Amino acid sequence: MSRIGKKPVPVAKGVDVQVKGQTVSVKGPKGQRSFTVPDDVSVVLENGAVAFAPRGDSKRARSMWGMSRSVVENLQIGVTNGFSKKLEIEGVGYRAAVQGKVLKLSLGYSHDVNYEIPEGIEIKTPKPVEIEISGIDEQRVGQVAAEIRAWRPPEPYKGKGVKYAGEFIFRKEGKKK
Repeated sequence: MSRIGKKPVPVAKGVDVQVKGQTVSVKGPKGQRSFTVPDDVSVVLENGAVAFAPRGDSKRARSMWGMSRSVVENLQIGVTNGFSKKLEIEGVGYRAAVQGKVLKLSLGYSHDVNYEIPEGIEIKTPKPVEIEISGIDEQRVGQVAAEIRAWRPPEPYKGKGVKYAGEFIFRKEGKKK
């Protein structure tokens, strides 16, 4: 069984961490985030690191222990480096472009798909067939990437559609005569 919760999260340079009760606030160069630790876990800021301990020996307390530690570590990574995902578009005439706060996608439909870029998320299109999504919240970056991919997931015969960079698409053989 993994014991990731035993490892305290060291506070990086340029990051301000505050613990008030069950709330952990992390402030860094890219922004500020906070997380309320579940009541099953105690949290303490000591010796330049955030330490966690389960309250009790229940299965929930032990699972929340490791989860809380991982979330706080991701908060710190988000406010220092940020998170990003890359999408690739495959297909003839398929392309993307950012216009203001809207991502315009041409994905083979009779109309363009307009995706409103949420607050706190930055989307760039270095090439018409590449989309870079970045932000300080790992969950929101992944959610936006999944929503964009859902407009035209890659199909297994020709591989056309929107896919994550580096994603392997299992290809099928077409009909034979």
